[in-house]
Amino acid sequence: MIRSRSDIAGARRIVIKIGSSLLADAETGICQDVINNLADAVAELMRGGTEVAVVTSGAVALGRVRLGWVNRELSVHEKQAAAAIGQPKLMRAYGRAMDRHGLSVAQMLLTRDDLRHRRRYLNASNTSETLFSAGVVPIVNENDTVVVEEIKFGDNDSLGALVSLVIDADFLVMLTDVDGLYDHNPVIHADARRIDIVEVLGREHLAMAGDAGSSFGTGGMISKLKAARTASKGGVASAIISGRKQDSLQRLLHGEDEGTLFLCGAGRQTRRGHWIADILQARGTLHVDGGAARALLEQGSSLLPVGVTAVDGLFDKGDCVEVVGDGQVLAKGLVNYTGEEMRRIMGHSSDDIEELLGYRDFSSVIHRDNLVMMTHGDTADLNTEES
Repeated sequence: MIRSRSDIAGARRIVIKIGSSLLADAETGICQDVINNLADAVAELMRGGTEVAVVTSGAVALGRVRLGWVNRELSVHEKQAAAAIGQPKLMRAYGRAMDRHGLSVAQMLLTRDDLRHRRRYLNASNTSETLFSAGVVPIVNENDTVVVEEIKFGDNDSLGALVSLVIDADFLVMLTDVDGLYDHNPVIHADARRIDIVEVLGREHLAMAGDAGSSFGTGGMISKLKAARTASKGGVASAIISGRKQDSLQRLLHGEDEGTLFLCGAGRQTRRGHWIADILQARGTLHVDGGAARALLEQGSSLLPVGVTAVDGLFDKGDCVEVVGDGQVLAKGLVNYTGEEMRRIMGHSSDDIEELLGYRDFSSVIHRDNLVMMTHGDTADLNTEES
């Protein structure tokens, strides 16, 4: 687990995320030199025994140029068409760059819906393991050709964080057009200071990213902080560095003072816990009383129907729901009864379930093994929408 810059060199598996701000070119659609430089760094890492996956943008940008759609706003369907044209060109660009080092690449296209299904989530994990065993570099992108708003990751920073957890990585590197997180906007404030290491992400860091006045203060940096927080909960350290400096990635990976390093959380979340907490969309809400909240928080108990005071939403057995107490989201979990059934048994003893429903599969409404506790910081500190 990475707890200092000196630990980075020992990372066995790394995810490198690179965005359109670095890759896009108005004339050719993509900057081959940028991909070549990235391939050089990947090859060096793999020669040293480190496995690497690349999370990339750029398909839509390439398609726009090919179709002559550069200087206008695109509809959703036009973006999907541009992605369909650009994605094979993007893979050819990565293939050419990696071929120079005798490396093969593999395309992995994902949507959030792929990861919400447990079997497909595990398939993505198993596929990546097979590719790493074969010495292949997975090139991961959102499947923009078919994606719709409800199943979008939102940005490729989020995708990078989730991929780092799906493939059980040690380190996530986000390449961008700034060289880290600053305490103030460096374009406006000459005395702005780059933050070297962040041990625990909090409100103060979000405030730094939200410093208005330039592109530095827009949602781009906020999305990277949210990605760093998601990765940290799974025990994956992360860094934000400049992708415009040719040697910044190598310097970071050699333990030098480059960019901003975000350290891991205290304990690594299980893959199942990550799947429930970070990927599944809550279909409803169970409100609980103080006794139930204390049992969950202090005793690690399952949630029993007697502690439920209200039920919101329409959901089925096995759906993900939030557990709310005193106005805060305390947990997320997989519920054992439907929303209609929950309204009938809430507030009652587990012994009454069979009489009320005509059957009883479980004495708990959410078993502890299917329950993930959420700290206040997880649900509030970094829950600001990007502008």
